[in-house]
Amino acid sequence: MSKRASTNGGTNVSQRALEAAIRAMRMQQPVEAERRSAEVLASDSNHVLALQIFGHALLLQNRAAEAIAPLERAAKHSDDPAIETLLATALAGGGRRDEALAQLARTTARRPLYPPAVLEHSAQLSQAGRLDAATAVLEAALARAPGIAEFKLELGFHHLRRNDRIRARALFAEVSAAAPERHDAATALARIMALDGDYATAADLYRGVLARHPNDVMSRNNLAICLLETGDRAAGEASLRDAVRAAPQIAGQAVTVMAAASHGRFFLRPSAAASFLRDGAASFLRDGNG
Repeated sequence: MSKRASTNGGTNVSQRALEAAIRAMRMQQPVEAERRSAEVLASDSNHVLALQIFGHALLLQNRAAEAIAPLERAAKHSDDPAIETLLATALAGGGRRDEALAQLARTTARRPLYPPAVLEHSAQLSQAGRLDAATAVLEAALARAPGIAEFKLELGFHHLRRNDRIRARALFAEVSAAAPERHDAATALARIMALDGDYATAADLYRGVLARHPNDVMSRNNLAICLLETGDRAAGEASLRDAVRAAPQIAGQAVTVMAAASHGRFFLRPSAAASFLRDGAASFLRDGNG
């Protein structure tokens, strides 16, 4: 075999391995992605995409410290903000948060703006207890890109952590009005409304969420809370039973909801609560619990 044919064969093998690594990442198979990208790197240690996949696969396996070196090498040979953001995530996960924040500060200053870097920067600042700085990052990003809903939502959650529900509600309402189908915005707004005691509005929001996502157990549970608080005990308890049927592991939480609600129920025996949640009021009373 000629040297040229041998080289072409090796190139084809690497290309197939790279394609397999990409497919593995898309299918959320990080172990396979690690293995196949390593095959590419065996013949080209500076292959940027293979380094990115390799590092990302390690991150997905909670091996952040190991991911740093390949991602640093990828970043050295590229100016891709996605790679820089992955590197910052690896640095933070590997216990090097100051370096991670420095990297994210550089990446978020880029033009054009790379939204995932902004969100990671804000998240890491928040995790470090620097909520003012985290908020400032999002506010600066919104000034540059006012239409990005993810920035508004994350900023709303920052305000909520400070118990500034007025600002949080305004941001959640803005996103929800612009995109009523957004599950995250609708549930966040419903949560605020419930915290403010507007249970009827919160219940309407949760109904809308459940119309689009009927398997959302927590929204069904939260709808039950709102219904109980508005005095609609029958509908609230029915919603709780639906939630428990879908996710039996929340039965204890459901019992607490009924006991804590201003129009709820209190059970002296756990078996009575279980019977009520399983079979409803008729069975509960028939068994002599009334």
